[in-house]
Amino acid sequence: MDDMLKDFVVEALDLATNVEEHLLSLERHPDDTDTLNALFRSFHTIKGGAGFMNLPAIVSACHLTENLFDGLRTGKVPVTPTAIEAGLQASGFVGDQLKQLANGAAPEALPAMPEALKDILTQAIEGKATAPTAAAPATAPAQSAPDAATPSASTLPGGDLDWEALYRAVVPAGTLPAPQAAAAAPAAPATVTPIAKAAAEDGAKPVIAQVKEDTIRIDAIKLDALLEVAGESVQAANQAAVLLEKLAQFKFEGQAAALMSTLAETLARASRYSTELQRATLSTRMQPVGRLFQKFPRLVRELARDLGKDVDLVIEGAETEVDRVVVDSLYDPLVHMLRNALDHGIETADERAATPKAAKATIRLKAWQEGSSVMIEVSDDGKGMDPDRLRTKALSKGLIGDNAAQTKEEALQLIFLPGFSTKEVASSVSGRGVGMDVVKTAVEKHRGAIRIDSELGEGTRFTIRLPIELSIVPTMLVRTSGALLAMPMAVVQRVVELPEEFAEVGGAPVLRDQGRPLAVRSLAEILGYEPCREKVGIVIAAPHPYILAVEGVDGTADLVIKPLTAIAVPGVNGTARSAEGELVLVISLAFLLDGCKILSNRLAA
Repeated sequence: MDDMLKDFVVEALDLATNVEEHLLSLERHPDDTDTLNALFRSFHTIKGGAGFMNLPAIVSACHLTENLFDGLRTGKVPVTPTAIEAGLQASGFVGDQLKQLANGAAPEALPAMPEALKDILTQAIEGKATAPTAAAPATAPAQSAPDAATPSASTLPGGDLDWEALYRAVVPAGTLPAPQAAAAAPAAPATVTPIAKAAAEDGAKPVIAQVKEDTIRIDAIKLDALLEVAGESVQAANQAAVLLEKLAQFKFEGQAAALMSTLAETLARASRYSTELQRATLSTRMQPVGRLFQKFPRLVRELARDLGKDVDLVIEGAETEVDRVVVDSLYDPLVHMLRNALDHGIETADERAATPKAAKATIRLKAWQEGSSVMIEVSDDGKGMDPDRLRTKALSKGLIGDNAAQTKEEALQLIFLPGFSTKEVASSVSGRGVGMDVVKTAVEKHRGAIRIDSELGEGTRFTIRLPIELSIVPTMLVRTSGALLAMPMAVVQRVVELPEEFAEVGGAPVLRDQGRPLAVRSLAEILGYEPCREKVGIVIAAPHPYILAVEGVDGTADLVIKPLTAIAVPGVNGTARSAEGELVLVISLAFLLDGCKILSNRLAA
């Protein structure tokens, strides 16, 4: 793909993504002229670029859609479900073509516009013949102003390329129809409102100087490499500081003492700069989760329609920022969770009518920052989950033994088992027993954890906890049986001193902390190390808090985590190097939140 086509695809994909969001907003607020104008401009811009790049299918789809939205914004076509559906299908088709180009497809190999899409767009446009004539705001001249500008002006006032101007500049004169915006319902000058006049005047101003761009696009692979180098530089600076500390134990005189002083100042400055470089690099990878969330309103709308359910998707915290790798990896898990909420959680219209709940169900998608973690919550006000039914279904499928999943929390965890489903017959939406297993695997792959809360008849809530950024994690360094390990600070509540002897409940050691009895669990015993004298306890902030007994605490550190790839160790999900250069095993966040239970034995008979 040449550079110009690549730039067009990137910009057009951004516009196509925004189109879906605007369409769904327009469905809720049909009188929003700003949204209508934004939709018209998006398709107009994509059409111009596609024409310049010789992409006839995209040009045809955008041309018809542009006609539709020109009618909508002038009031000649009403905002109907057919019009919204036609716009969504058109944006979906354009998006699919752009994705094929992004994946390396040749422009000439792209399929033509389907007749079904042409038909629905035509039907939506023809609605203007039967629609009552409304007082249309004279916005057409404002939109036609850019087309009236000199064709050689290939940039818009915002500094972006004017793809249509470029296209018209290279096509022989007389072979193209007049610009669509200029041909659309010209209004008499006397009827133009002051706002439209101002817009037209602004649009007609010549471009005096190109606006300086304040953003550039960088290959994500280059950013990842930069972040890794920045992390390693911080580690190297930390190791140098430790070595300098050891050298300071020796006595230096004369010139050697002066050199040591200069070396200390230089290393301090290098350490400060490397830390600032690391922070700046990390910030380039941070993206708002809204980039991910904006893909779901259409999915929920269409699936709810197919299932015959009336559902409203409420999104909160879209501005919350998280590592781009996390954003990219969460799409599939959230799709599974939303589909399950719609199919399993939300009642049918008849079932819901028999309850005191509102007729329209609500699914809530929420994100917020909590310490060094980002929290993502998917909740619904549906029927909730029955722990007894879950356990019975797992037993009937042979997934657990008779003595497993005795508590409510353990029964709810059964939905994450591969092959588990409560549906008797699989459908195109769910029922094959792979969805929630995929969710748990994806979350734990990125050192996260997932929790379920459900009340029968009231609804279900899934809460995902993930590190805000993946490569560098704030940790507490602990020792047990001589081995150095790290645990995420996100779950460390406080450190307590352990007594020689403990009280026991059911044969298990218990220690009272701030008035509440907490179970004491030995990290050495859990991970299979040799027994040792464990003098320190770490209070773990889990759904069911407990104390993790260790030999000692070596302080805290921000570690560059390397994932384990060749082997799988229960409870450990990565390695790192301490400031002294010692190998550190990193304990999994999900493992700690789950009470340090070995997963293979958790559901054993």
